[in-house]
Amino acid sequence: MKTASLVCIVLALGASACTPSEPASTTAPTTAPITATAEPTALAGDALVERGEYLVTGLLGCNDCHTPMSPTGPDMSKSLQGADLIFAPLIDMPWAPHAPALAGLPDGYDAEQFAHFLQTGEKSVGGMTMPPMPPFRLNAEDARAATAYIASLPKPA
Repeated sequence: MKTASLVCIVLALGASACTPSEPASTTAPTTAPITATAEPTALAGDALVERGEYLVTGLLGCNDCHTPMSPTGPDMSKSLQGADLIFAPLIDMPWAPHAPALAGLPDGYDAEQFAHFLQTGEKSVGGMTMPPMPPFRLNAEDARAATAYIASLPKPA
């Protein structure tokens, strides 16, 4: 009996701790009105290239395939110069065993075509990429930034 009484007291105390000490307001909270803000300014120049570098070397992982590998990872002295892939599928499937050079823009692409490619996955000569290249779907601003960075790099010798 003592145990049952103790449990009831603990439950009552717990329930009272969970209830607000002041009654809830019945009026809706006031909020500041939503106002339109100016559109963000499009990046240009060095800021555009820096954004592209962040995307290409970080988020998109382009160096993982398009840069020759060393024992410790991508050889950044040859960044985006093109490379044979060090991995392949274990089953028979369409596969590109070589990642082409991107630095200075890939052969057969101008800046507009390459930005389009990054937005759609469509190659400049038509068709889609072969695995393992993913058909990226970047937004227009990110595609423009990635293109600006890649175009800023020296083409392979």
